[in-house]
Amino acid sequence: MVELEITGTTVTVHVTGAHRVLALRERLTFDLSQVTAVQAAEVDLRPPWVRAPGTFFPGVIAAGTFRGKGRKEFWDTQFGGQGVRIDLAGADFTRLVVDVVDPDVVVRQLRRAAAA
Repeated sequence: MVELEITGTTVTVHVTGAHRVLALRERLTFDLSQVTAVQAAEVDLRPPWVRAPGTFFPGVIAAGTFRGKGRKEFWDTQFGGQGVRIDLAGADFTRLVVDVVDPDVVVRQLRRAAAA
Protein backbone atom coordinates (compact mmCIF):
# COMPACT_ATOMS: atom_id res chain seq x y z
CA MET A 1 0.00 0.00 0.00
CA VAL A 2 1.21 3.50 -0.78
CA GLU A 3 0.15 7.01 0.10
CA LEU A 4 0.09 9.75 -2.54
CA GLU A 5 0.82 13.36 -1.64
CA ILE A 6 0.19 16.22 -4.09
CA THR A 7 2.11 19.39 -3.27
CA GLY A 8 1.81 22.13 -5.89
CA THR A 9 2.80 20.41 -9.13
CA THR A 10 4.73 17.57 -7.50
CA VAL A 11 3.36 14.13 -6.65
CA THR A 12 5.16 12.07 -4.02
CA VAL A 13 4.40 8.38 -3.65
CA HIS A 14 5.29 7.13 -0.16
CA VAL A 15 5.77 3.37 0.11
CA THR A 16 4.54 2.24 3.52
CA GLY A 17 5.22 -0.60 5.93
CA ALA A 18 7.00 -3.78 4.95
CA HIS A 19 6.53 -2.89 1.29
CA ARG A 20 9.54 -0.57 1.63
CA VAL A 21 11.68 -3.68 2.02
CA LEU A 22 9.88 -5.66 -0.70
CA ALA A 23 10.01 -2.78 -3.22
CA LEU A 24 13.46 -1.61 -2.11
CA ARG A 25 12.21 1.96 -2.30
CA GLU A 26 10.83 4.46 0.18
CA ARG A 27 9.39 7.12 -2.12
CA LEU A 28 9.06 8.33 -5.72
CA THR A 29 8.37 11.81 -7.01
CA PHE A 30 7.19 13.12 -10.36
CA ASP A 31 5.65 16.26 -11.79
CA LEU A 32 1.94 16.44 -12.59
CA SER A 33 2.80 17.59 -16.11
CA GLN A 34 4.38 14.16 -16.71
CA VAL A 35 1.08 12.32 -16.10
CA THR A 36 -0.43 11.09 -19.39
CA ALA A 37 -3.15 8.82 -17.97
CA VAL A 38 -4.61 7.76 -14.63
CA GLN A 39 -7.09 4.95 -14.08
CA ALA A 40 -7.90 2.03 -11.85
CA ALA A 41 -5.48 -0.80 -12.62
CA GLU A 42 -6.87 -3.85 -14.33
CA VAL A 43 -6.78 -6.86 -12.00
CA ASP A 44 -5.15 -9.03 -14.69
CA LEU A 45 -2.41 -6.46 -15.48
CA ARG A 46 1.09 -7.88 -14.95
CA PRO A 47 4.51 -6.19 -14.77
CA PRO A 48 7.22 -6.47 -17.43
CA TRP A 49 9.31 -9.58 -17.05
CA VAL A 50 12.64 -8.13 -15.82
CA ARG A 51 12.58 -7.34 -12.10
CA ALA A 52 15.42 -5.06 -11.01
CA PRO A 53 15.22 -4.73 -8.00
CA GLY A 54 12.10 -5.92 -6.25
CA THR A 55 9.81 -8.79 -5.37
CA PHE A 56 7.39 -10.78 -7.54
CA PHE A 57 5.25 -13.76 -6.64
CA PRO A 58 2.71 -14.41 -9.44
CA GLY A 59 -0.82 -13.53 -8.39
CA VAL A 60 0.35 -12.50 -4.91
CA ILE A 61 2.56 -9.41 -5.04
CA ALA A 62 4.63 -7.25 -7.36
CA ALA A 63 6.78 -4.69 -5.56
CA GLY A 64 9.73 -2.84 -7.03
CA THR A 65 11.14 -1.77 -10.37
CA PHE A 66 10.35 -3.77 -13.49
CA ARG A 67 11.76 -3.27 -16.99
CA GLY A 68 10.86 -4.42 -20.46
CA LYS A 69 10.97 -3.17 -24.08
CA GLY A 70 11.71 0.50 -23.40
CA ARG A 71 9.65 0.58 -20.21
CA LYS A 72 10.66 1.17 -16.63
CA GLU A 73 7.78 0.65 -14.22
CA PHE A 74 7.31 0.81 -10.46
CA TRP A 75 4.83 -1.66 -8.97
CA ASP A 76 3.51 -2.11 -5.45
CA THR A 77 0.35 -4.18 -5.72
CA GLN A 78 -1.16 -7.34 -4.35
CA PHE A 79 -3.54 -7.73 -7.33
CA GLY A 80 -6.63 -7.30 -5.14
CA GLY A 81 -8.47 -4.60 -7.08
CA GLN A 82 -7.07 -1.66 -5.10
CA GLY A 83 -4.53 -0.67 -7.74
CA VAL A 84 -4.14 2.60 -9.61
CA ARG A 85 -2.25 2.80 -12.92
CA ILE A 86 -0.42 6.07 -13.59
CA ASP A 87 1.19 6.42 -17.03
CA LEU A 88 4.02 8.94 -17.27
CA ALA A 89 6.09 10.61 -19.99
CA GLY A 90 9.46 12.25 -19.39
CA ALA A 91 9.81 10.88 -15.85
CA ASP A 92 12.18 8.28 -14.40
CA PHE A 93 9.40 5.71 -14.75
CA THR A 94 6.99 5.13 -17.65
CA ARG A 95 4.26 3.65 -15.43
CA LEU A 96 3.35 3.21 -11.78
CA VAL A 97 0.93 0.54 -10.59
CA VAL A 98 0.29 0.92 -6.88
CA ASP A 99 -2.33 -0.15 -4.33
CA VAL A 100 -4.13 2.63 -2.47
CA VAL A 101 -6.91 2.69 0.11
CA ASP A 102 -9.52 4.13 -2.29
CA PRO A 103 -8.58 3.96 -5.99
CA ASP A 104 -11.57 6.05 -7.15
CA VAL A 105 -10.62 8.95 -4.88
CA VAL A 106 -6.95 8.84 -5.94
CA VAL A 107 -7.87 8.74 -9.64
CA ARG A 108 -10.16 11.79 -9.21
CA GLN A 109 -7.54 13.69 -7.20
CA LEU A 110 -4.77 13.08 -9.75
CA ARG A 111 -6.97 13.89 -12.74
CA ARG A 112 -8.21 17.10 -11.10
CA ALA A 113 -4.68 18.17 -10.10
CA ALA A 114 -3.23 17.38 -13.55
CA ALA A 115 -6.01 19.34 -15.29
CA ALA A 116 -5.46 22.44 -13.12
